Amino acid sequence: MIIKSKWIRMYKVLSMFMVFFIQIYWYKITKKPETEWEKLWANIGKRFSQTLFELEGLLIKVGQIISSRADLLPQPLIREIEDLTDKVPPSDWNDIQEILDKEWGSSHKELLISVEKEAIASASIGEVYKGVLQDGSKVAIKVQRPHIDSIVQTDFRTLGIAIWFANYFLPIPKGFINLKVLLTELKQVIERELDFTKEKETLLYFQDRFKDSDIVLIPHVYAELCTSKVLVMEWVDGIKINDFSAINQLDVTRKELAQRLIKVFLPQWLEPGIFHADPHPGNILVSEKGHIILLDFGMAGEISKNDSLSFQRLIESFLAKNYSAAVECLSRLGFLLPEADTKMIERLLAEWMTFQPAQMNEVDLIAFKRELNDMIQALPVQVPTRFVFLGRSFVTIEGIVTHLVPEEDILDIGKPVFMEWSLSQGNKWSFAWQWIQSQPLFKIFHSVKEFLNAPEKLEHLKETEQRRQFQFWVYENHKKQLFQLTLFALTGIGAGIYLANTIMLKLSIVLSAFSVVGYSIISYKLKKWMKYMHKIR
Repeated sequence: MIIKSKWIRMYKVLSMFMVFFIQIYWYKITKKPETEWEKLWANIGKRFSQTLFELEGLLIKVGQIISSRADLLPQPLIREIEDLTDKVPPSDWNDIQEILDKEWGSSHKELLISVEKEAIASASIGEVYKGVLQDGSKVAIKVQRPHIDSIVQTDFRTLGIAIWFANYFLPIPKGFINLKVLLTELKQVIERELDFTKEKETLLYFQDRFKDSDIVLIPHVYAELCTSKVLVMEWVDGIKINDFSAINQLDVTRKELAQRLIKVFLPQWLEPGIFHADPHPGNILVSEKGHIILLDFGMAGEISKNDSLSFQRLIESFLAKNYSAAVECLSRLGFLLPEADTKMIERLLAEWMTFQPAQMNEVDLIAFKRELNDMIQALPVQVPTRFVFLGRSFVTIEGIVTHLVPEEDILDIGKPVFMEWSLSQGNKWSFAWQWIQSQPLFKIFHSVKEFLNAPEKLEHLKETEQRRQFQFWVYENHKKQLFQLTLFALTGIGAGIYLANTIMLKLSIVLSAFSVVGYSIISYKLKKWMKYMHKIR
């Protein structure tokens, strides 16, 4: 049963974070060995996971997003929360019925012949029920969970307090990851998901996008019955994409299905516009004829034109085995930190791309994944905040494809799909140029040119990083000084009141006003600067 009291929710979350902060600082002060740190992070992950399951609501989604940040967070913590699922007990039917009647302005019995009172699916934001309209059409009725809007607001307020505390009292992670920016992005996505009108618009967008496709089915939406809390769609029967026993009975092969899946999602990742940000197996069905059926468009992201072009060049570079160009694209997109050794990254990419799927049979997959995550965390790379949901979409589809055809190399499956898409976009000469650049003769010329430009480039990077570090610590030191001055002034106010000393009281009030205003100005400047740094990165 979801805990609705905002004070209980805030207490549970903030007390949990406070315990985490104290434990981390104690381990840091006492200089605990690496093995003890691993145990601590694992215990933190367990308690974090248990608290999220207990509180449900928005916090489940927060855990899912956090679990995707293996580039920033300790692996023992990630391992404990990576299996978080957005499945929660359904609400009482009477509460759902009340929402339907209120949203439709009349009894739901006037619009529906029947409705199953047991939820077909139940997640943190909404629940889905199967019904039949008066004209006999079978529909899926998605209803917002009761009181979820107030619960979400409470959770965001609580997370805001925790992040404020973390920004001031915890070490900044590598790459100056901006927790406030991450929270803002999460808030935008969740608020969009809370408004079913937005989901209806996204659903209509995808219907129009795939209207000429013969491999995709998007449910019809009954717009006249949709409100901000109720979404009515065509009921579509299908097989879950991970139900392999049923999939094997279809006329299409699993490899064909994998290629169709890539064909559906590749344009979403590479073309400007909206993409499906939550394509887990429960949201992807397969019809008896092998059509890909997409469901649940509540969580969607958007990719800009500049980023889409960079991603296209990145994939072209991988397919042409032009790893120097791939590293350049990664740097342009902001995945590489300024101190990254591009030659080392280039060599790692080349080694990674030569790994054969057949070798996976001889490898402990869990150990391999942990080793890969450890390597990523040790490298000067990070996932820019604006790509968190895009990365989530890509990794989920990659996992589905890998399970569909474990014996195949995902690049071998995706290459013909990408080439077909690329040619349809008129990019054949771009790909040819990438291939020419990857040839030995061109590489020698490129290496000589790069060698000659290396000193100037290194000096520029060094100077940029030094300015960046200096500017950051200037702002941070000013903030700390003003924060300490505020505490001193508040102490002075208390002392002035206690001693009935008017002069001390007035001076302390003026000092506190000065420090608060100064602190606000510096915080605003730092916020603007952090946003600027994320943009140019």
